[in-house]
Amino acid sequence: MFNLSRRKQLIDNGTRRTREAWFNRIGKILHVGNNDWDAWDDLEEVLISADLGVSAATDLVQKTKVKVELQGGTADPTEVLKVLKAEMRQLLGDHTRRILSLIEPSQLNASPVIIIVVGVNGSGKTTSIAKLTHYLNEDGHSVILGAADTFRPAAINQLRIWAERLKTNIVAHQPGGDSAAVVFDTIRAGQARHIDVVIIDTAGRLHTKSNLMEELKKVRRTIYRLDGSAPHLTLLALDANTGQNGLAQAKGFIEAVGCNGIFLTKMDGTAKGGIVFAIQQELGLPVLFIGTGEDLEDIAPFDSNEFIESLFMTANDDI
Repeated sequence: MFNLSRRKQLIDNGTRRTREAWFNRIGKILHVGNNDWDAWDDLEEVLISADLGVSAATDLVQKTKVKVELQGGTADPTEVLKVLKAEMRQLLGDHTRRILSLIEPSQLNASPVIIIVVGVNGSGKTTSIAKLTHYLNEDGHSVILGAADTFRPAAINQLRIWAERLKTNIVAHQPGGDSAAVVFDTIRAGQARHIDVVIIDTAGRLHTKSNLMEELKKVRRTIYRLDGSAPHLTLLALDANTGQNGLAQAKGFIEAVGCNGIFLTKMDGTAKGGIVFAIQQELGLPVLFIGTGEDLEDIAPFDSNEFIESLFMTANDDI
């Protein structure tokens, strides 16, 4: 079972730069704007700067303003902050537990659970697979990896190194081979060995975007032929540092293979943590995991309440 205090620590680490760069200012804005609600514009500007995106930032500020006015227009900054956080929770929802419960082997009629991880090269995809494997191992689940990014020898080698370090089974073919064949062999091996979870790495870059998406569709069709209920989870690894620029990239993967959620990587290195809200607003996908460092342990299941509280950790000090 994942240590909850450890998760809070990881989320705090992941939000630190965003909190220090942007959200620390919100307490001051609300305090200064105690009787001058031109402060709404300043609040919206901070949220946009934190990479929530114009749509999510405008929506949150407008809903907060309306609810504050319905409460009699109080300018009590503590109450305004409470309303703002409630609206943020409403936007993010609490999808993590529901979705991750669907991939527990005990919830399925037959093992293995099949997970695809997609994303462009450089997004932290392969390292995220290693972290996810470690997370599942710590929770008592056996895992087998499929090195289906056959177009990059480095990707196969990297996954092999992680598998050896994790003492985890891996299926890998020669570079340049058929990725669908790797998927087929991995799932068959998982079924034969009664493995709990199969995790498939996929290509992040081919010669053209259309080639990449067709290859991913082929992988998905192969999985479906072996298990009509699979893939049970399709995770998009998205680099938090790309911010709004990553959303257009994400839409291509969603259209090609469908995605259940996001593994948001490199959270510890960005001040653009507000992208979590933009992902939900623009893509309709929840963030399921965050990566907050280079170590295998630097993975946390996303918790919207803890994330929001972490962003505002010091805001009350300025109210």
